[in-house]
Formats: sequence, structure tokens, C-alpha cells
Amino acid sequence: MAWEHLTSEIQLNNSWELSYEKAQLFFKHSTRCNISTMALNRFEGSGILNNEAIECYYLDLLNYRDLSNLIAEKSGVQHQSPQVIVIRNGEVIYSESHGMINGREIEKMI
Repeated sequence: MAWEHLTSEIQLNNSWELSYEKAQLFFKHSTRCNISTMALNRFEGSGILNNEAIECYYLDLLNYRDLSNLIAEKSGVQHQSPQVIVIRNGEVIYSESHGMINGREIEKMI
């Protein structure tokens, strides 16, 4: 499985609905930030992208900051970068940022 790039509000709203069938993960990434790149590489190395029980969305903050703001509004989780938010049944079940992002911990929850 690979990242699905989050690029529209419709896609975001659909993912929220799909969370009733499968966990949905949003990775907010700043392509200009070394810390964000390190967190992304570590996250990808965890193997979670191969887990069929979760849909993983990649959000390029520099190009889609408005979507990041919508995620913050819908989830009630204040924006950070890098950041991972996981929803299931329309509710946040995991949110972490920076070095606390842990793919293996997410897999235990789903």
C-alpha cells in the first residue's frame, strides 16, 4: 500500500465517512522542514503503510494548508508539523507530533 495524497476537501470529508469502516490516518508533512522529513522517514520505516486495516493520507502542508486547518477543525486537534492524526468511527483515536509519532503504536491501536 502507498500513501494517498490528500488534496481536496471532498476527499477529506469522504475519509471521515470511511472511518466507520476502516481507520484513517493523516500525516501532515512540511517539505521544507528537516524534523518533518526525519519523522516521515521513521514513520514509513515502521511498516504501517503495508497494514490493510488503515488508510494512510499524506498532506503536503505547503500546498494544502487549508486542508490542515480543516483537519484541525474537524478533529479538535491543534495543528502541528509534522503531525499524525488517526480517526476511527469519526473520532480521533491517536494524535502525536514530531518525534512522538510512532507507527508501531498506531498499529497496536487498530
